[in-house]
Amino acid sequence: MAETAIQIRHLYKIFGGNDRAMVEKVKQGLSKSDLLAEHGHVLGLKDINIDMPAGGIQVVMGLSGSGKSTLIRHLNRLIEPSAGEVIVEGEDVLKMSERQLRDFRRHKISMVFQRFALLPHKTVVDNVAYGLHVMGKSKAEQRQGASRWIERVGLAGYEDNYPAQLSGGMQQRVGLARALATDADILLMDEAFSALDPLIRTDMQSVLLDLQKELSKTIVFITHDLDEALRLGDRIAILRDGEIVQQGTGQEIVLDPADDYISSFVREVNRGRVIEAGTIMDSTQPAATANPSSEAISVPENTVLEEVARRMTEEGVDRAEVTDKSGKTVGSVDIHAVMAGMATPVLKDAIEDAGESRAS
Repeated sequence: MAETAIQIRHLYKIFGGNDRAMVEKVKQGLSKSDLLAEHGHVLGLKDINIDMPAGGIQVVMGLSGSGKSTLIRHLNRLIEPSAGEVIVEGEDVLKMSERQLRDFRRHKISMVFQRFALLPHKTVVDNVAYGLHVMGKSKAEQRQGASRWIERVGLAGYEDNYPAQLSGGMQQRVGLARALATDADILLMDEAFSALDPLIRTDMQSVLLDLQKELSKTIVFITHDLDEALRLGDRIAILRDGEIVQQGTGQEIVLDPADDYISSFVREVNRGRVIEAGTIMDSTQPAATANPSSEAISVPENTVLEEVARRMTEEGVDRAEVTDKSGKTVGSVDIHAVMAGMATPVLKDAIEDAGESRAS
């Protein structure tokens, strides 16, 4: 996860006939609204800089019109930039020849779309095998590869059905299997689950996370939903009007929003599902030392607070020792700290004040 698979440097996209000249005007301070009013050009992306982790999930989120879908389409050059660089595993995608770009799209990068984009006249197995067909694989290889991924996404037995015979969630599983069948290192997912009902959407998120544990693909996931971003993203970049407002881990964004715009996003977030024990622990002493007479459970430092609270309740204790990856105890948390960490900032202050009152 420490390595970077994709680097985006000073990326601009302006829609209009004289976009490259307009870049300089934007750099000089011309606003999005003035660019449209004075020159009839639309600002899509402005000075985007992101390092996306290899083998991890990079989420790009924002409201409609923020530029997130425009951004992801630069990664496989479905959209040509007005300025900037897109470096994928050390190679500048924007400098690729037509042949290089074609090979890159066939072998290195796959895409899952919001509206499934399945071929209605082809069966499930033929849809999943389509990328393998484009790669020039034999019929037997296509069938074998497609069948493997159809089973992996939970659609075994539906190989000969047509898309119209499947539910929305099943169709999106076909789209995911098709993207995975080519064994591309990078998977682009543009609002892949947003057209699904909430329960099916949650189920598809679980399918993706389970597959990612095994495959460790580099995934770029576009969404407008913060809960989805926080559940899936190893790192998150939030866009507004074509600019990055904040980027970091889910914890960093929830705990330290960059401005009022981000604060409005995270205000209603279930913090217990985002903040980890290691973030709030007292690292000066383990639980047993802090209170030798009390029993304590042991939790890894990346355990979210909701899970810590659940385990404390089930086991009837009010303290937990926090351990690192090697199993070494590195700190402790008590139930008061856990509840304060899960609360919204206003409620957190009240909990902390109550705790101080009890202590005094």
